[in-house]
Amino acid sequence: MALSLEEKKTVVAEVSEVAASAHSAIAAEYIGMTVESMTNLRSKARDSSVYLRVVKNSLARRALEGTDFECMSDSLVGPLLLAFSQDDPGAAARVVSDYSKEDNKLVVKIVSINGKLLGAGEINRLAQMPTKDQAISMLMSVMKAPIEKFVRTLAEPHGKLVRTIAAVRDQKQAG
Repeated sequence: MALSLEEKKTVVAEVSEVAASAHSAIAAEYIGMTVESMTNLRSKARDSSVYLRVVKNSLARRALEGTDFECMSDSLVGPLLLAFSQDDPGAAARVVSDYSKEDNKLVVKIVSINGKLLGAGEINRLAQMPTKDQAISMLMSVMKAPIEKFVRTLAEPHGKLVRTIAAVRDQKQAG
């Protein structure tokens, strides 16, 4: 069913608005996927705060104009679905990468982050990026390590004194 001009303008405006605030974008070919499979993918995308949309390439090109993902425009060929990460740069890559392992009919074609076009093989690297909470946790563990070592160093002389006194006591009781 063909879209009217107003519907096309609405789709372009919606995708453009999402692309303007997105951290990364993935374009994947979905030829041969069943409706059930596509519905399952959309559900996983919603759970991960990923905007997923099947858009005609001509409308997608217009929507991506003036955004960081304009570099994708020349590569939009064939039936593609677009996935935009809203909160976490690696979210769309994780959703598409994980689902493409379940359903081999979903094939990654384009990966883009911060206005840079990456090869389709880079999706795994992007998917392995830590989430915001994981990154904060890693940073906090690195910041906490020197303090823990300092506290252990301060406590060690007292511990050594207590162990020495206990050894002298044990020696006197035995002898």
